[in-house]
Amino acid sequence: MTTSESISDEELVEQTRERDPEMYREIIVRYQSKLLRYAEKITNNRESAADVVQQAFIKAYKNLHGFNINRKFSSWIYRIVHNEAINYIKKHQREIKTSDMSIFDRFGGSDTTNEVVDELEAREMQKNLLDKIEQLPVKYKAPLLLFFYEDKSYEEISDILRIPTGTVGTQINRGKKQLKELIEENHE
Repeated sequence: MTTSESISDEELVEQTRERDPEMYREIIVRYQSKLLRYAEKITNNRESAADVVQQAFIKAYKNLHGFNINRKFSSWIYRIVHNEAINYIKKHQREIKTSDMSIFDRFGGSDTTNEVVDELEAREMQKNLLDKIEQLPVKYKAPLLLFFYEDKSYEEISDILRIPTGTVGTQINRGKKQLKELIEENHE
């Protein structure tokens, strides 16, 4: 018997659709933390991200029969989360504030002062970078986050954002250029 951890996402979707709707829980377990991280970076708000992801999981479940098994499930679910996040931003534009959360939730178990200082410096640099990325238009922010923080390929980003692969590269390059300009403005 195959355990749910050893089957592909697409097989899991097929089992959920055909035999056991309870298998959808495994999909949630596989994707919840990744999708929350992505949604939080897009919305700049942890609570909003949780709402976005919950709505996305509901929408994905309702539309599971429409998912094409020959495509990548991860791209499909990221696309749903992306759309929900963009809809949230449009709906709540005035309420959105820049989050002061960094990419690290807490310090590791460092024992020496140098390790703590190094970690603080790395954490501050990461936070500054994310703060700058958050200032970019979503058009550039989303591809940068997917590429650098979610380790998605250009093809996967193309699938998620529904733009040509060449446009992904262009948006990433333009986003990096704008990011560099933002960073240079702070050093002047």
